[in-house]
Amino acid sequence: MRLLVTGGAGFIGSHYVRRVLGDAWGGPRPDRVVVLDKLTYAGNVANLAEVADEPRFTFVEGDILDRGLVDSLMAEADVVVHLAAESHVDRSILGAADFVMTNVVGTQTLLSSALVAGIEKFVHVSTDEVYGSG
Repeated sequence: MRLLVTGGAGFIGSHYVRRVLGDAWGGPRPDRVVVLDKLTYAGNVANLAEVADEPRFTFVEGDILDRGLVDSLMAEADVVVHLAAESHVDRSILGAADFVMTNVVGTQTLLSSALVAGIEKFVHVSTDEVYGSG
């Protein structure tokens, strides 16, 4: 199995990648794990230091909005785990367009590419926070 993980340098994504490569997750052992991460405020390549020398691991710095890059990575994947997102609600108030582009258009870019590539398993991990008035 060849696994593509978006947002894999973030807090949750890097934990997932470390456990998958450490065979601690209970699933099939992947032949290859590729992490695609833009390394924004939420991602840090240091989170993956534990697996940096693992021969099955590859890190790609890039954006899920880059359809050419996404297509090339998707062509080499069997399974996608999508965690890349703008995730801090307070930041969405000041920069809503970034959230729409990454969380909506970026996810649509990944899904369209996965469809073309014939990906049969696509897992999307997301959060939703709702703020009320009082």
